[in-house]
Amino acid sequence: MRFRPRYALIALLALTALTLTACGGGKVKRVSEPAASIQQLTVGNDGNWEVELRLRNYSSMPMRFDSVSLVIKVGDENAGTLSATPALSIGPESADIIKVRLQPASSARIVMADSLAGGRSLFYELEGTVSATPEEKKQRSFDIKSRSSLNQAPGLPGVLR
Repeated sequence: MRFRPRYALIALLALTALTLTACGGGKVKRVSEPAASIQQLTVGNDGNWEVELRLRNYSSMPMRFDSVSLVIKVGDENAGTLSATPALSIGPESADIIKVRLQPASSARIVMADSLAGGRSLFYELEGTVSATPEEKKQRSFDIKSRSSLNQAPGLPGVLR
């Protein structure tokens, strides 16, 4: 019987494919950029804002959100910086809310008052960084830039969602 190199090569490739398939049975862990948006904004009697910031983890593993520093603009006016150190763990492909108090700039208060008085949507932008630590990895800083709008919550004066 003659030895055929072609059959030996095919057998070797098949054995390699089986070995690689057996090793790759675990779930792929992927780190994706998180997102931030405003879930709710409440204007207090003193003119200060309580912002419910929604942090979204798009990764396939849990991440601990260590710090948030986001500049908020309403209309064309800079309102200030939303800063927090939540130390909040968010599961894979999930979201959670943190509350941040803000003493907005006077020009932003005027934009807010105009929006509330006129019953109009309030357009906002968030830009800055979110520091998060993926499971069993080192902390990373992610750049965040988002735009959206808020509308008045019916029956809740000074509340936008």
